[in-house]
Amino acid sequence: MPCTLVTGGAGFIGSHLLRTMLHETTDRLVCLDNFNDFYSPEQKRQNVRLLQALDSYGRISFVEGDFTNAATVANLFERHDIRRIVHLGAYAGVRYSVENPGVYQHNNIHGTLVLLEACRDRPIERFLLISSSTVYGKGADVPFKEDGQLGIPASPYGATKRAAELMGLTYQQLHGVPVVCIRPFSIYGPGLRPDLALSIFTSRIANGQPITVFGDGSVRRDFTHVTDFCRGLLSALETQGIDGQCFNLGHGNPVVLSDLIGLLENALGRTAVVHHQAARPEDLDITFADLERARQILGFEPRIDIKAGIREYVDWFLSQTPSSSKAA
Repeated sequence: MPCTLVTGGAGFIGSHLLRTMLHETTDRLVCLDNFNDFYSPEQKRQNVRLLQALDSYGRISFVEGDFTNAATVANLFERHDIRRIVHLGAYAGVRYSVENPGVYQHNNIHGTLVLLEACRDRPIERFLLISSSTVYGKGADVPFKEDGQLGIPASPYGATKRAAELMGLTYQQLHGVPVVCIRPFSIYGPGLRPDLALSIFTSRIANGQPITVFGDGSVRRDFTHVTDFCRGLLSALETQGIDGQCFNLGHGNPVVLSDLIGLLENALGRTAVVHHQAARPEDLDITFADLERARQILGFEPRIDIKAGIREYVDWFLSQTPSSSKAA
């Protein structure tokens, strides 16, 4: 039976997408994840357990494996009639990429190439290549438009994501692989990865510990709720005639970092102790999605504003936290 493959399916976004697809589609689904230790493998396994509890009809096949391994991918395609792919699996994070660029090259570029090669002679209907807002780099016009001039990526992470996009678009043009590139903007929500700044800030403020802000707190990020993002992914899977295009999926309303900290303080009922350090060269001053193309072609419209989204996220965080961290 035809099915949809989600790489990185046990992660934060992948597990949300699979949950959404269980509710919104009738697809057979394949979740591929290697459960690496970039962050807690146990958190990913817990995501799988939650998905299994929701999967009453056994629609999801869970596969532990690495998409950078060509033999693993070939075996996966032999066992499952994969027609659509959402390639979420990647090494993410700006700072870690500065210290470990080879890891990012292997996973984000080589791994994408392995999947594209596997698709060359197969009846693939859609290959969603999940990229990053970091591909816009420094010097890009604001707001970021998909057909605008890209700056130079500020980190190896951004560079590998741009390289993966180019490889995907080349395979679309050369071999007819139906690649569509998606550029997400600061996705957040319940289940957020613990290594991301929003998670770290929330945990430390909740526990009365100081947080470190690089720069003066004036950087702006286009925070996008994971529910909105998954809605956009579903639309990109279903919309016809968009092969070879890139789409921003963001909120279109950047939030100043100091204001985000204020929202966390209000939601947690605590005051943040902020320590400032020098700004990092790998950080962009702003991310800001122009959504006109996504609105016009995908019908995408973000629904969850940052105040409601942060409140929901903090409520989830507190539900996962020992009571000692909840005391005011």
